[in-house]
Amino acid sequence: MPLPLPSTLSPSKLARFVQCPLAFRYAHIDRIPEPSSIQQVRGTLVHRALELLFKSATGAERTRARAEEALTAAFAELPISEEFTGLALDDADTLRLHEDASELITRYFSLEDPTTVHEVGLELDLHATVEGVELRGIIDRLDDLGEGALAVVDYKTGRAPLPDRSRTSLGGVYFYAVLCEEVLGTRPAEVRLMYLRDEVVLVESPTAQGVRGARQRALAVWAAIDRACETGDFRPSPSPLCKTCAYQALCPAFGGEAPAANEATASRAD
Repeated sequence: MPLPLPSTLSPSKLARFVQCPLAFRYAHIDRIPEPSSIQQVRGTLVHRALELLFKSATGAERTRARAEEALTAAFAELPISEEFTGLALDDADTLRLHEDASELITRYFSLEDPTTVHEVGLELDLHATVEGVELRGIIDRLDDLGEGALAVVDYKTGRAPLPDRSRTSLGGVYFYAVLCEEVLGTRPAEVRLMYLRDEVVLVESPTAQGVRGARQRALAVWAAIDRACETGDFRPSPSPLCKTCAYQALCPAFGGEAPAANEATASRAD
């Protein structure tokens, strides 16, 4: 019995399937919840604070003090988030979370001067149907570089990749470049990954060939997902990422068994 296809393909889904088809199935087809982590919540907090900074202030108003106000406002939203409440942090851990996020905001200011940024989109949700596949991506920030040139900016709160893996890490922003070309009719002049923790910025100017390759890769991965859903063949792909995977107990590579919920998923597809 075939399993239901996800409704859209995003950079995170694409990366998850490539990393481990079985984890992809659990997360995006069976929809087995993953416990939240302090790293995820910190990332959400910093992204929201930077979004609020750019929404609430312009030009010279975008100071470090104003950013701290934005972080405080973002922090005030956390108690209504299941991602945060699931952590059950005590007061000391909550304070440490705020301090860590504040440090990342400080490091952001060492990477660029926000008073010079001309953003045209924040948390920009783009959808495009490409050869029957619904692509979706949420761009952290889209900048106007002048004379019609655009830059895709993606904030990262984790560690920067090693130099020999930096090219691979640009896959997500190239996916966004595909969406910009499809939806806005413009290939970005620049894609930029900003690793706040390590104060590293990866920048590239996408070529027509590069964006075409990203589009073809997305379609190829979708075709592989389609085949896996048709056959039910989602195999685990053991790697160093397994040590942080929430699905180890359900993974045959670790002696686990698929839960009965998978059968229910197949029934829904029918």
